[in-house]
Amino acid sequence: MSPSKVEVLREQKEKLKSGGGAEKIQSQHEKGKLTARERLNLLFDKNSFVEVGLFVKHRCTDFGMAGIEAPGEGVVTGYGTIDGRRVFAYAQDFTVIGGSLGLMHAEKIVNVMDMALKMGAPVIGLNDSGGARIQEGVDALSGYGKIFKRNTISSGVIPQISAIMGPCAGGAVYSPAITDFIFMVDQTSQMFITGPQVIQTVTGEEISAEALGGAQTHNTVSGVAHFRSVNDTACIQDIKRLLSFLPSNNLEKPPVVETPDDVNRIDEGLDEIVPESPSKPYDMKKIIKSLADSGDFLEVQSGYAKNIIIGFIRIGGATVGVVANQPIVRAGCLDINSSDKGARFIRTCDAFNIPLLNLVDVPGFLPGKGQEHGGVIRHGAKMLFAYSESTVPKVTLIIRKAYGGAYIGMCNKELGADAVLAWPSAEIAVMGPDGAANVIFKKQIQAAPDPQAARGEKIDEYRDKFSNPYIAAARGYIDDIIEPRFTRSRLSACFAMLSTKKESLPPKKHGNLPV
Repeated sequence: MSPSKVEVLREQKEKLKSGGGAEKIQSQHEKGKLTARERLNLLFDKNSFVEVGLFVKHRCTDFGMAGIEAPGEGVVTGYGTIDGRRVFAYAQDFTVIGGSLGLMHAEKIVNVMDMALKMGAPVIGLNDSGGARIQEGVDALSGYGKIFKRNTISSGVIPQISAIMGPCAGGAVYSPAITDFIFMVDQTSQMFITGPQVIQTVTGEEISAEALGGAQTHNTVSGVAHFRSVNDTACIQDIKRLLSFLPSNNLEKPPVVETPDDVNRIDEGLDEIVPESPSKPYDMKKIIKSLADSGDFLEVQSGYAKNIIIGFIRIGGATVGVVANQPIVRAGCLDINSSDKGARFIRTCDAFNIPLLNLVDVPGFLPGKGQEHGGVIRHGAKMLFAYSESTVPKVTLIIRKAYGGAYIGMCNKELGADAVLAWPSAEIAVMGPDGAANVIFKKQIQAAPDPQAARGEKIDEYRDKFSNPYIAAARGYIDDIIEPRFTRSRLSACFAMLSTKKESLPPKKHGNLPV
């Protein structure tokens, strides 16, 4: 081959890799954003990224597009390794026609998604786009449809992670919404179906893009996003940390890492963490971090529905998904949003062979007209459905309150828990002692010379009989009552025993989740 042809190839590649040019790249940097290629260089192991489809061009000739060049078609696609593991990715290039999606742009994304599914490897989408390329009309919409279909087919087969690193509007938001996890970057990323201008035109309401669909909004109000990062670099590091907890596909188990933390470590502080008063709160995260290897806890959706905690820890180097009530927020009650949050995480863990640890301190479902009219029955049923459907190892630890339907909803033995443990502080009953006494002893209290004193006596009577774990243990609903200080070693033993668990559900197309 003549040297001139090689030189032409190099020149062509260099030109295409420059994206929208120096001016557009500078503009991207001035907004506090990295370019698509800079993001991929941070994401992948050094020199491991292999680009696919660099020479792809759009085919649109309408509305002046015939004379417009779009290097790389506005998206960089390919594969490489992250911490030595194969991963596929695409990164939209905002310097090229605003990263807008046309038919060939979509075809490049679809190609790496298909490759990821065939190879059983995670796929990561770095979104930074002005949306559908208007000049391409229905062709652009067709491209979105192809992406959504792949997202859905791949769901539960390979991990799909979306990072919103710029604008993401209109139909573009639905691809991230179908994926397993969404990262957003503070102050530089937004997601919304209709932007502020359209809203103002239609409803007269004035709102900024950040307030409407910024990282804080979707991490605290809507629950659309799972993580919020301070900048692009931090976002990439956060993605890599999440990946370390996940398997490459649904046929593998999560990676096991070496840990210096002894699984038999004793924490005497756990003996004192639950207050004597059942109405006094405490921070459940302290318990979670005590149980985790080296206190490492990756919380998911930390700013949304804070009355339930979800996230990943390791015990003995192996990944465990945690679902826990948080007593310092709404007393740890389950409600509409926390049920949605918990159910989806349970299903994610089940899809990717991640054992579940359920830490229970729940007084019930949150009462009120707003909850009932909002469909708390339907939303709460998602938790029941998710636990009942899951076949991964499930260990439940009752810390304190476990009342009524919420006790079942946090995965009791009948819902599929393989092992149920309790601390001596556990209270397992249909309802709390105060409410139970009012129902059971109503007539006796009313007939007493001093109803208030009688009520107190009956509350104590009910608490002595049922507000402890011993009745449930006597009936076999609890496998053991343990000293809090030994919890980590007992959990480690449970998960080790369950590591060979095999369970299958009846053949069916799919269940009918109460969405």
